Amino acid sequence: MKKSLPAVLLVVIAVALAVYYGARVQATRNARSRSGPAARALSPAPSLTMVDLDGNKITSASYAGKVVLVNFWAAWCTPCAEEVPQLMALQERYRHEGLQLIGVSMEDRDSELRAFYRKYQMNYPVVAGSQQIAEAYGGILGLPTTFLIGRDGRIHAKYPGMVDFPKVEQEITALLRSGE
Repeated sequence: MKKSLPAVLLVVIAVALAVYYGARVQATRNARSRSGPAARALSPAPSLTMVDLDGNKITSASYAGKVVLVNFWAAWCTPCAEEVPQLMALQERYRHEGLQLIGVSMEDRDSELRAFYRKYQMNYPVVAGSQQIAEAYGGILGLPTTFLIGRDGRIHAKYPGMVDFPKVEQEITALLRSGE
C-alpha cells in the first residue's frame, strides 16, 4: 500500500497540472478571440513620455503618423525572448514604411535588461516599464502582451500571449497601406 501512495500522488499532481494549464490555454484562446481586429474598440493609445535604454526621450507624439507595435515583455520570460528575433525582423522589414516597435520591459533588473538588449542587438527602443505604463494600456495581466497602434493614434489590436506573427504582419501591412 505504501508503494502505491507515491504513484497516486504523482497522478493527482499530473491531473491538477493538466487542468491548470488547460484552463490557462483556454483563457488565452478566449482572450485572443476577443482581441483581434473584429473586437476593435479603437480606443486612443495612451499619451506617455519614457526614456529608452540609450537615454533617448520617447513620447507618444514622436510616433504620430506611424504604425506602432508596443510589446510588453521581460528578459526572464522564455516566450518573450522567443519573440524578440521575429519582432526585430518586423522592425527591419517595415521600418521604411512607417512601422515603429517599442519594447516595454516589465519586472527586469536594469543589469539583466541591458545584458539582454546587448545580447540580441535589439533594433528598436526598449524602455523599463512600470505599473503606471501598464495601467495606461488598461493593465497587463501576463507577458508577453502586444498592442498594435495605427497611424491614427488608436489601439487597433491587443495580443495577449505569444504573437501569431503571420496574422500580426498582415494587420501591420494593412494599417501601413490604409493610412489608419
